[in-house]
Amino acid sequence: EVQLVESGGGLVQPGGSLRLSCAASGFSLGMNDMTWVRQAPGKAPEWVASIYKFTTFTTYADSVKGRFTISRDIAKNTLYRQMNSLKPEDTAVYYCAKGGRGVVVSRTDWGQGTQVSVSS
Repeated sequence: EVQLVESGGGLVQPGGSLRLSCAASGFSLGMNDMTWVRQAPGKAPEWVASIYKFTTFTTYADSVKGRFTISRDIAKNTLYRQMNSLKPEDTAVYYCAKGGRGVVVSRTDWGQGTQVSVSS
């Protein structure tokens, strides 16, 4: 059974940083594409970033490029996202998901989400 458990969200001031973690079980992170998705209140889910199986290749949405970094620790079977220079518009529930960008539409194999709020 695929399980994804996010942690690390919270309240941060604009310009601040947070590191989100996603502990995976039931499958190997390194053998699967993995994606971060976010959903702001009243808005549709938005693709944020993906990291691809068997490589360290990553892709990012333009809105977070240069500020967010997706990575993984295969030994710990954990996905990470480092978020720097946070903006109020980054406020959302962040989900990790097993799969590539298509998980935004399919909504399969998502974690339970962690809230990130950026406010002064």
